[in-house]
Amino acid sequence: MTQTFQEPEASPALLLLGRRTDPMSERGVDCPGDLPEPSDPDLVERAREAKNALGNRVFILGHHYQRDEVIQFADVTGDSFKLARDAAARPEAEFIVFCGVHFMAESADILTSDDQAVILPDMAAGCSMADMAGINQVEDAWAQLDEVGIAARTVPVTYMNSTAAIKAFCGRHGGAVCTSSNAEVALRWAFERVGGVDGDGKVLFMPDQHLGRNTAVLHLGLGLNDCIVWDPRKPLGGNTPGELAAARVILWKGHCSVHGRFRKDNVDALRASVPAINIVVHPECTHEVVTSADYVGSTEYIIKALEAAEPGSAWGIGTELNLVRRLANAHPDKQVHFLEDTVCFCSTMNRIDLPHLVWTLESLVAGNVPHRIVVDKTTQEQARIALDRMLALPAAEPEKD
Repeated sequence: MTQTFQEPEASPALLLLGRRTDPMSERGVDCPGDLPEPSDPDLVERAREAKNALGNRVFILGHHYQRDEVIQFADVTGDSFKLARDAAARPEAEFIVFCGVHFMAESADILTSDDQAVILPDMAAGCSMADMAGINQVEDAWAQLDEVGIAARTVPVTYMNSTAAIKAFCGRHGGAVCTSSNAEVALRWAFERVGGVDGDGKVLFMPDQHLGRNTAVLHLGLGLNDCIVWDPRKPLGGNTPGELAAARVILWKGHCSVHGRFRKDNVDALRASVPAINIVVHPECTHEVVTSADYVGSTEYIIKALEAAEPGSAWGIGTELNLVRRLANAHPDKQVHFLEDTVCFCSTMNRIDLPHLVWTLESLVAGNVPHRIVVDKTTQEQARIALDRMLALPAAEPEKD
């Protein structure tokens, strides 16, 4: 069957990223001035030579949303938590080059040994969702919950897509970390600590409101009215004491800038134009999109769904474009359609391009360690508590349709 994947139209908002200072970045980092030019015809060969020169001293991780030009040099690919665990399983690697975003590299630093250097090729490769929950905002929110008598029966749960400081907060306050695959198990665990799903305890879910809402409503049987949103810019998150007392899940006002772009209109348009199409989306999408889809699951779930799909079947996929394009190329016997109608990259992840990777590897060959991610000891220890609680949870059931 002829491949049917059509590249969406370029958005005028897309900019060339990663070449200069990013003054709006929370980290305020200057990108190095001696990056190779993107037009350098020898970039692939330079990357190959530098990686070969480093040998087993370097281990390159490539997130699923990364560019193909970078993925080709990754030793392993996967989602953020899988990659952090893969790094921890390679203690012989002196350098862990994480082609992802800042919070992912932090998690790798927490899980690897002090003898290993975790490196992010571009320090301005952040995550807008993770940055929507600053530690000072979360500490202030917790203090307000305590003032209205709610904190004592609230368990904080943070999505893996959060800073090390937020993971450490959960470690200090009896909470845990979750992934998109085990969010249901983590929420059930949290509720059991405060009397069960049918009790009057609460969960503070950070930083992605959509994953929290979709999990609570579709998997725990709670209603939309049981979930309220905490806006950190407003007193009591924009809620009354009564609303907070009645709520079961307090959702931080955060979202993924990629998955938040998909709309029910996109689903309806694909169903109208492609007969018998299967719609599969990530649970970071809005509740309206998730309930309009045929299948919902993590990045790994989406990949496996395409692998298991019947030849000739049609699929509309609601996740980051680099991965959707890669799936289309890997499955030419299936019709693969991108759910959005314009380009929808993770722009911060895309800051890591081939010039940044070449610069990083050649710096290591020269004896320099650039852009090392170091999480302080106290934060590491407290974040590790929350991560260990997640690891101790019962294995999640296979993700359901």
